[in-house]
Amino acid sequence: MRRALARRAARGALHALVARRMGGCLLRRGLGGIAFCCISTGVFGFPRDEAAQIAVRTVRAWLGAHPIACLRVIFNVFLDEDAAIYRRLLSA
Repeated sequence: MRRALARRAARGALHALVARRMGGCLLRRGLGGIAFCCISTGVFGFPRDEAAQIAVRTVRAWLGAHPIACLRVIFNVFLDEDAAIYRRLLSA
């Protein structure tokens, strides 16, 4: 039960972080792009696939809600496994 609650909290925090960075950094500062790393998937053990799904879904939702935003979004990965996950999600 504790683990499920911690995981749910981590999902919400990751979603909020991505959305906040997209809005705060890009719109307010007039930047043309942003990069996200694989947050908490290393030592902290958050599942890579789940983290990537949250990141991609949140970025797509944010871009959908801000259609005039012309941004370059980079998902910075460290492992080949991470790259494969993002390629699969982004091609869908």
